Amino acid sequence: MKFKINILIAALMIFYFPLPAQIDKEALSLKISKAEEANQQKLKEYVWKRRSDVFVESKLMLTTITEFNYTADGKLETKIVDAETSIQKKPGLRGKAQENAVEGKVEYIEKSLQLALDYAFMTKGEMLDFFSKATVTEKNGQLEAVADNVHIPGDRLLIRIDPQTNLYTYKEFTSILGKDKIDGKLNYEKFSNGTNHLSVTTLNLPAQKMSIDAKNQDYTIRVK
Repeated sequence: MKFKINILIAALMIFYFPLPAQIDKEALSLKISKAEEANQQKLKEYVWKRRSDVFVESKLMLTTITEFNYTADGKLETKIVDAETSIQKKPGLRGKAQENAVEGKVEYIEKSLQLALDYAFMTKGEMLDFFSKATVTEKNGQLEAVADNVHIPGDRLLIRIDPQTNLYTYKEFTSILGKDKIDGKLNYEKFSNGTNHLSVTTLNLPAQKMSIDAKNQDYTIRVK
């Protein structure tokens, strides 16, 4: 008899305290896309730079400075304006070979940072596709979405979103660059006017024994 009463109480608890409704992922992706589109319009008013410190086997090897701005047709444009190595240059042919090796690394580094931007700036269609296969949960007051096969087969992307603004707070991805595995962490911050922006990017490229710490800085309203 006691067992039946416990079952009845449990059934009543479920009736009076129903489980949370399932998150509407399509509606959520549209809200996030709309918020991101509005935020991008604000961000287009700015120009800024990114300082990227490249470490090989934990030793600083190279620092690059890249300028960012939006073109008249709304595309994000990047341009390397400075690259400085901390490796002491050797004389003669060995020095030339060393210089060529560094230049080769710059290209590889820029490709890895461009890959990170592909995960940072996603189109409305890419967001809809991401959320259609993502697992969405609520954690520590934020929404967290995780999905596989986002840009390429075998990759994975995690996104954290502020439910009050529907803007990104953090992204984390694993992907492939050429044949090399790459892990990335993207942190977002807000200006005092509420504009959301990518602040710090951290990349790990174990096949190259390389890591990259990139910081966006010197945000300035463009002169009209």
